[in-house]
Amino acid sequence: MHQTVQNLINIKEEINSNLANKKNYKIPKIIAVSKTFGIDKILPLIEYGHSDFGENKVQEAIGKWSELKLNNNNIKLHLIGGLQTNKVKLAVKLFDYIHSVDSEKLAKKISEEQDKQNKKVKVFVQVNIGNEDQKFGVDKLLVPELCNYCKTLDLEVVGLMCIPPLNEPSEIYFKEMSELNKKLNFKELSMGMSSDYLNAIKNSATYVRIGSKIFGERN
Repeated sequence: MHQTVQNLINIKEEINSNLANKKNYKIPKIIAVSKTFGIDKILPLIEYGHSDFGENKVQEAIGKWSELKLNNNNIKLHLIGGLQTNKVKLAVKLFDYIHSVDSEKLAKKISEEQDKQNKKVKVFVQVNIGNEDQKFGVDKLLVPELCNYCKTLDLEVVGLMCIPPLNEPSEIYFKEMSELNKKLNFKELSMGMSSDYLNAIKNSATYVRIGSKIFGERN
């Protein structure tokens, strides 16, 4: 068995074990974050039957995934990095989920491209939950306003997404995100990475974005 597959199995077992005694918990989907990794690391996971993969950059994803997606209809590709408006056309064509909608300008551009391509993508609104100047994401106080605007554009907003501050306890922010997500009646919540996904799922994350714990350290 390929090491990436064994790593994924270990993570699933760990998640199931942590949720075994919990009530009303939804088993989260694992997004295998394959950015910077080649096809040789990805193919074993596809052959194993894993379907959710994440990329940070549109251009890298096009070269890596265009043919793979044509040959594997079950693959769901998630854009988890920031999206510039000039890359929206390419992103809508390739990705099934966009986790980084954080402005009306970007939402409008995605809506326009969906109409042109006759394709719907599922979107998450990215929240700057730690109010960090250097991070993407909408201010948490403005989240309801942006979500309502997305609905007027007929965007399929499925939930919220966040990346908490690096050197602070993530659970505080995950709890706040969970409460905000529930208040807005969203079913999906995208948060948690290799270092903190167990804390994320304790706070109702339904998608966790795991890279290094599956693929090893970045190239």
